[in-house]
Amino acid sequence: MSTLTEPAAAPARNATADGYRPGRTLPLRVEFVRQLKRGRTLAVGAVLTLLPVVMAVAFAIGDDEEGPGRRINLMDTATASGANFAATCLFVSASLLLVVPVALFCGDTVASEASWSSLRYLLAAPVPRMRLLWSKLAVGLTMSLAAMVWLPLVALAVGSVAYGWGPLRVPTGGSLPVTDALWRLAVIVGYLFVSQLVTAALAFWLSTRTDAPLGAVGGAVGLTIVGSVLDQVEALGAWREFLPAHWQFAWADAIQPQPVYDGMLQGMSVSIAYALVLFALAFRGFARKDVVS
Repeated sequence: MSTLTEPAAAPARNATADGYRPGRTLPLRVEFVRQLKRGRTLAVGAVLTLLPVVMAVAFAIGDDEEGPGRRINLMDTATASGANFAATCLFVSASLLLVVPVALFCGDTVASEASWSSLRYLLAAPVPRMRLLWSKLAVGLTMSLAAMVWLPLVALAVGSVAYGWGPLRVPTGGSLPVTDALWRLAVIVGYLFVSQLVTAALAFWLSTRTDAPLGAVGGAVGLTIVGSVLDQVEALGAWREFLPAHWQFAWADAIQPQPVYDGMLQGMSVSIAYALVLFALAFRGFARKDVVS
């Protein structure tokens, strides 16, 4: 009499090891420490720290006499107080200097792992692809924000030592109390961060498409500069309003006696719209990318 034996149960297709938790792989703290210790992070911090010092020295040895009939701008009021000096440092660095750290922190993050051939080992750990991208993006944006906060903080300290702690003198006339000036500077930093989300998203998307970190960083910086150049072409007319660069100095309205936020709101809406599309492309493309070959 023959006996029938039941076939062995097939292993589950998505079985995982006991104790494995995808959400606990590549903790943000670990990734943040890794990125913080890198040489390019230290170099960016050194540049942002030295810039206010160099500017203070330049103002000390330069000629600050105002010509007759010349319109007073933010640079002319840089030595009025520490708050004025911080606002001036943001003004001279917003169009390019702050673009580079954002492109570097967001564009170098994934491409550098690919160039070191460590990306495949991270995914084999196994770190889920989406978890890896979210960790990289969160750390990159956090470090970008830290760079934008660090510059005015250093400038405020240097300016207060050199020119005193006082109200912010408005170029168009009048002044803002210290507490109000600090709040306005915080608004400016927040706006600059949101406006730079386009560069961050572009760099991050390029970082998922190439194994060359310099290509991702340089491509993001280059395309940002191209946008600024196109904004100078007056023949484009109203089309320039769809360029993020068109609103890069809209934050100047925040340091008026009566602040106007219309331009800043339009600039943020344009930047966020572009950034969401580029971030979506980055996640969609990386989910299908072959990281083995």
